[in-house]
Parts: sequence; structure tokens; C-alpha cells
Amino acid sequence: MRMNHINLAVSNVPQSRAVFETYFGLRCLMAPSPETLVVLVDESDCVITLSNFNKATDVSYPNAFHIGFMQPSREVVDAIHSRLQDDGYAVGPCKEFHGAWTFYFKSPGGFTIEVLGPLGTLSEDSVWRVPLSQSGR
Repeated sequence: MRMNHINLAVSNVPQSRAVFETYFGLRCLMAPSPETLVVLVDESDCVITLSNFNKATDVSYPNAFHIGFMQPSREVVDAIHSRLQDDGYAVGPCKEFHGAWTFYFKSPGGFTIEVLGPLGTLSEDSVWRVPLSQSGR
């Protein structure tokens, strides 16, 4: 079994959509109401819906809640960090944390995004290469 859908309640659907498309390569499947609902999909066919049905100006997630985008290398993490910083996002510093090279930032939709990659050279059985369903974890 794999997760294949999540809905994120966001304070700004268009700005949140732009982050997913611009920095993480998601594409829009449909936008029945571009200000209140869009449906995005990633390269593994996981669907992320962004919604703001109540026209909320602020959303609240638990402090540790975040979504993550695993990258193949530290260099890719650094490149995304630089792009976000150059585009004016307040991104935290890249650092070693929980066995990864990572950083976090608050999306314009009100939730936190983590971008992470491996610390060193990838082995053949690395979680970074093998889908978790095949890794024995």
C-alpha cells in the first residue's frame, strides 16, 4: 500500500500551487476553482489537493507538521535552497539533521516544507534509491 493523496488546507491556493510547480515539479491536473481548489500530481502519481473552501486568511497546523521532498543529492538540496532564497522565501539554513542534509521553510499556504537529501554517497540499498516498500523498512 502507498499513500497516493493528501489535501492541504492553505491560506493562498495560487501561491501554494506556484511553489509546488516551480520548485518541486508538480503539475496541475485540474483547477475547478483556482482560488479555492487545485489538484496537483507529482512524478509518482501522488495527488496533492490545495484547498481554501472557507476563504481562510490563516491556517494552523501542529508545530511539527510538514511535508517533505526527498532529493537525490546534497547538491540538489543546496540548489533548491538557493533558488528559494533568491526568490525571496525565508528559508532556514541547510544542516545535517536526522541523518540527512535538510532545510525547512514555511510555504505561502501556511504549512512547512522540508527539502532533504542524503549526507554522502548512496549505497545500493539506500532508502534514497529504493522505494520504502522494497527496502525492508
